[in-house]
Amino acid sequence: MTDLQAAQVKEMRLKGMGYRAIAETLGLSRDIVRNHCKAKGMGGYVAATVKNMQEREGQSGICICCGKETEQAGTGRPRKFCSEKCRRHWWKTHPQEGRHTAIRTKKCAYCGTEFSFYNSRNPKYCSHDCYIKARFWRD
Repeated sequence: MTDLQAAQVKEMRLKGMGYRAIAETLGLSRDIVRNHCKAKGMGGYVAATVKNMQEREGQSGICICCGKETEQAGTGRPRKFCSEKCRRHWWKTHPQEGRHTAIRTKKCAYCGTEFSFYNSRNPKYCSHDCYIKARFWRD
């Protein structure tokens, strides 16, 4: 099972679909889907599973990417992800969820190409290479 299929299984399971329906949709066997769901804590009756998963997500007890249990620290914000790998994967697949809404464009001070950046920064160069060339390779 690929990572994409695993994400689709989780999504379909939270929508209330059973093992057989998920397996037919993704072209997998029912046993593969069932074993995956049991390993990720999504096993059992659909209604109970959906309610349990939503309750655990609300309490920040599971990773929003893979569904594993997250270890919470004693202080600070509740963790949403079980690992750095999950955090990066989730943000890569959900860029619209971020706070970076204002994207601006500017011309590079060295090469003159147009590049885009988030409003929170104010860069002069399009890349680190252009910065190095402008700063140290002047004629």
